[in-house]
Amino acid sequence: MRVIVLGSGTSHGVPMIGCECSVCTSTNPRNRRTRPSIVVQSNGRTVLVDAAPELRMQSLAVGLNQVHAVLITHTHADHIFGLDDIRRFNDLIGEEIPVYGDEGALADIQRIFRYVFIETPPAGGKPQLNLRPLTFKFELFGMDIHSFTVMHGSLPIQAFRFNRFAYVTDVSEIPPDSMKQLKGLDLLILDAVRPDPHPTHFGLYQALDVIAMLAPKRALLTHLSHHFDHDATNAALPPGVELAYDGQIIDLE
Repeated sequence: MRVIVLGSGTSHGVPMIGCECSVCTSTNPRNRRTRPSIVVQSNGRTVLVDAAPELRMQSLAVGLNQVHAVLITHTHADHIFGLDDIRRFNDLIGEEIPVYGDEGALADIQRIFRYVFIETPPAGGKPQLNLRPLTFKFELFGMDIHSFTVMHGSLPIQAFRFNRFAYVTDVSEIPPDSMKQLKGLDLLILDAVRPDPHPTHFGLYQALDVIAMLAPKRALLTHLSHHFDHDATNAALPPGVELAYDGQIIDLE
């Protein structure tokens, strides 16, 4: 199994518009963060988790030329506004692409991307999406996938476990039943938007407390704001924990 971090940034992205802080003006490419998304590849198939607004540029940056399914954590703009770019993957694989989400997410996608689901002129060009409701546990391309709920402020959203890897973004609280889904991981990618607590996201020290409780073999922090300098922050993190970065590739057995 291969995990590729397409985007590791918060909803503003880094650099942030109109900001001249040391991170936003940094020349370190790992301080340049697009909106959060990953792909998981296994058995010759690629699953995209969320479709960030920069999906086209993210795909070009890592040489991504196939997507066979999409999983949606929730429908905030930084997680779904790249869905129109799925049309290029439709062309490349010659198939309709399933998009999995909870009931609310699928309804939002039908509303926000209304043109996709109504008849339009044939030359218009639009993604071919097959909306499918999530179940707690399902198999996809040989991967056992668990979907479970975490809290994004007061909003329940989805997190995902693929075999011994889990992706938990945009989280401020993990309910006890969901914590059980995060035991025994080889890799955990977890939200940490800034050092201080945040109303709808883990702050750094909250995320580190969760990682200490779960004890995955390796943890990456994502949804990162301009409050984190990549190299300086990594130097201060505990062993086995580091900041994710755009284009990062992790191979798992």
